[in-house]
Amino acid sequence: MILIVGLGNPGAKYAYNRHNIGWLALDDIAERYGFGPFRKKFNGVVAEGRLAGDRALLLKPHTYMNESGKAVSKAARFFKVPSDRVIVIYDELDLAQGKCRAKRGGGGAGHNGIRSIDSHIAHDYWRVRLGIGHPGDRQRVRGHVLSDFTDEDEDWLDPLLEAVAEAIPLLADGEHEKFMTKVALLTSKKKPAPQKPPVDV
Repeated sequence: MILIVGLGNPGAKYAYNRHNIGWLALDDIAERYGFGPFRKKFNGVVAEGRLAGDRALLLKPHTYMNESGKAVSKAARFFKVPSDRVIVIYDELDLAQGKCRAKRGGGGAGHNGIRSIDSHIAHDYWRVRLGIGHPGDRQRVRGHVLSDFTDEDEDWLDPLLEAVAEAIPLLADGEHEKFMTKVALLTSKKKPAPQKPPVDV
């Protein structure tokens, strides 16, 4: 089994926050691959389906960000999922908007959700960081991550989420370089310029 975790905070007021980009990514994955409906379990909500020919579980912890590890460890223990078969998708301040990086293992880089997961399971799980950009001032970080995506953000957000969903089977197979390459290619495709109306002479 593959366990794919999207990090975020529960509650309607957080639903479209930058900090909840992991949840938004899981929604796209669930829709693309026909996962079952999300239901309450493991201090969160889960949906089951298949990826890369294997059974997969999507998990949105409902513990709030800094206790995410509790939900992840419960699901991993129940299904006996080794840490190298866990994928965690989350927001990254130090990546430009719309960028994606994936690696196995590493540190938390100040992310409370990752710090919590690191305290509950082995550190060699897959980390998928989705760039939300930095506000430029440390004092503005909290407001930035807990503010909603804007209409302008959708120009890069929607293609990013779609690309991650399309490429995630590669990462489920352990092909992280191919995963990142595919996401980069899909998000770099330029949209055709809008046609200008003809000018009356």
